[in-house]
Amino acid sequence: MQTRFLFRLVFSRIFRAGLLCLLFLVAGCLGPEPETKTSAQGNACLVIVLDGLRPDYVTPALMPHLHALGQRGVVGENHHAIFPTVTRVNASSIATGAYPARHGLMGNSVYFPEIAPGHGLDTGDARNLHKIEEATGGQLLTAMSLGERLQCAGKKLLVVSSGSTGSAFLLNHKISGGAVINCSMVLPESVQARVTEVLGRAPADGHPNDRRNGWAVDALLKVGLPEIRPDVTILWLSDPDHTQHGAGVGAPMTMDAIRLVDAQVGRLLEGLEARGLKDRVNIFVTSDHGFSTHTGTTDLKALLIQKKLKASNDSDDVVIVQGAIYVKDQDLDKARRIVAELQKTDWVGAIFTEARRPGETQGVIPGTLSMDLAHWAHARSADILVSANWTDEKNQYGYRGTSTQTGTAGHGTSSPFDIHNTLVAAGPDIKWGETLSTPTGNIDFAPTICHLQGIDVDANMDGRVLKELLRGGPSSSSVKVANRIFQTEAQWSGGGYQLELSQSKVGNTTYLNHTRVKREP
Repeated sequence: MQTRFLFRLVFSRIFRAGLLCLLFLVAGCLGPEPETKTSAQGNACLVIVLDGLRPDYVTPALMPHLHALGQRGVVGENHHAIFPTVTRVNASSIATGAYPARHGLMGNSVYFPEIAPGHGLDTGDARNLHKIEEATGGQLLTAMSLGERLQCAGKKLLVVSSGSTGSAFLLNHKISGGAVINCSMVLPESVQARVTEVLGRAPADGHPNDRRNGWAVDALLKVGLPEIRPDVTILWLSDPDHTQHGAGVGAPMTMDAIRLVDAQVGRLLEGLEARGLKDRVNIFVTSDHGFSTHTGTTDLKALLIQKKLKASNDSDDVVIVQGAIYVKDQDLDKARRIVAELQKTDWVGAIFTEARRPGETQGVIPGTLSMDLAHWAHARSADILVSANWTDEKNQYGYRGTSTQTGTAGHGTSSPFDIHNTLVAAGPDIKWGETLSTPTGNIDFAPTICHLQGIDVDANMDGRVLKELLRGGPSSSSVKVANRIFQTEAQWSGGGYQLELSQSKVGNTTYLNHTRVKREP
């Protein structure tokens, strides 16, 4: 039964990809024919995602290989994850160059009432993503992916991952003539047989997760590059996130995990050089989000039950999926009462609702900002989107950034420590020895890679081509940046809630820098 299911799934992807390519060609979006390639189009691209890597971890002592790579390339000082700052949202944006408002993957857990009426679906499990793909008629993501664009241009995307099956699948969910090699899932099946033959079974999870990360690097070097021969590769290594959630930001075990994952990056770079690829691959190293120390007891469900705004833990009158709150029948009056309680609760940070009117920055409920500012307004959006509150205080290891979530450490908020993440780039088409101050983001990888691969970047991508990091491109200082602050507030007898959002804009691309909340008294 499982084999028949996979066959139908892959067949449907191939059919849809072929149709998309036909439409793409008719629209004239493929750009130059292969015979007219520029020199840039002859170079492959490699995106390395080190899950949960804070930019302040990239030091000569802690990460010598990654730091050295930045010295011979470009380091981005103002790079942005996508909010909500969780793994699968950012994987989807890396894969599409689109924000959640366009690609439709709204969180690490998502709500599809036709599949699960009373609760969210964990997108870390690719089996749940298959269910969504089937239930939506192939619209797991509602934006065209990088893999599909490459396939239409006769090119291949390879994903190799030691992370979850869900994040790996989202990076190339149509397979698109390439492959997905994950420790627990390999697609298509023909590749699975070869991976098993060469590497054997993937090792078990560990903390640090060095054995699995090493397996992924081996899969790329021993199977991916020589046999699949991708034009673009995304390599996703699960540390430091995998270890850091339990050990904490800056903890000794986390430091060990970072040193080990840097060693894997070094081993990969040596492998590329040994294969004569050092000067033929443009490398981008990033993370899916930053990380914060958790200090609170955030529990939206318990709060709303206590305030009699949700009937019970399992009731469907209000469905809470992480920070997304779905109110039955979109009852605006009830949503207003929920927001009023959230605004009075000190561990609640930014609150977003639907725009009051099209194009407005204020939310429909007083004291909230529009979901448009968070790039989160989609048909799948909840009625209310909530972020935990944050501070810039140091933890016991001297690392700044706390949030009021439960557990030891994590991410997901609109704090600058969760949003601000890593960017290091080097390669034959990338500048040498420069630091970028301009805003950049995970949203920009897909359009930049398309540009390097000779594929036109269209209006269905929210990101931009990072020309200031490319050779021959403008200097970072010459790029025009518009910075804006958006504010809103709510007042009640004896108190008040003030919310502000910082945004930067380059061309048509906007970046959410952070939000900040103040309460009175």
